[in-house]
Amino acid sequence: MKILVCISHVPDTTSRINFSNQDTAFDSSGVQYVINPNDEFGLTRAMWFKEKQSASVDVINVGTSLTEPTLRKTLAIGADQAFRIDSDPKDGFFVAKQITEFLKSNSYDLIIAGRESIDYNGAMVPGMIASMNNMNFVTNCVKLDINENIATLEREIDGGKEILSCSLPLVIGGQKGLVEESDLRIPNMRGIMQARQKPLNVIPAFDCELKTKSVKYYKPAERNEVKLIPSDNLDQLIDLLHNEAKVL
Repeated sequence: MKILVCISHVPDTTSRINFSNQDTAFDSSGVQYVINPNDEFGLTRAMWFKEKQSASVDVINVGTSLTEPTLRKTLAIGADQAFRIDSDPKDGFFVAKQITEFLKSNSYDLIIAGRESIDYNGAMVPGMIASMNNMNFVTNCVKLDINENIATLEREIDGGKEILSCSLPLVIGGQKGLVEESDLRIPNMRGIMQARQKPLNVIPAFDCELKTKSVKYYKPAERNEVKLIPSDNLDQLIDLLHNEAKVL
């Protein structure tokens, strides 16, 4: 079984986010980047298939050379080879189209992507990859098992979970729960040394028409001060809601 894991290179959630050029560009100064957490759950599950079912595992990223440390980390975790499509990703469609062009000459049985990245939270890429390649697709996936050519999956839905079965090839949008957080892997020294010998292939970007354009970035407005009203003073609460907040 051949597995491709899509990897996003995203800012650590503890990083302070700022914008430059009159808020038209993201300022990456001092920002620590990591593997997108949803992708990391998927990569860890792919490693299980590699160890238990002798699957081969490749990773792919659409990004500039700045993403290579993240890809090297995936190789140190255990991926066999990495591919970087050399381009600054503009939107979800652009990323999905680049990966689709790559798949025209590289076939896989299973494509694992995070259900969304933690920077833009678009939740579009895995679904578009599946649609562009006429493949089965399951998102919000929290469990995945494969027996020969049949996948059994569990995904979160409103109010519960759903169990599905389908044939390969398959694209999934994975998330927390696909593996336990305690199973996530930290590269050891041996893995880091082996990663230096594994191929990191750089591919020129494919021609693709952009569908969107980022005009401006802005941060959420700061929250106003909160007024606390004693629970036994309903008259004051009603007066504030009516005359100040004007919601009554």
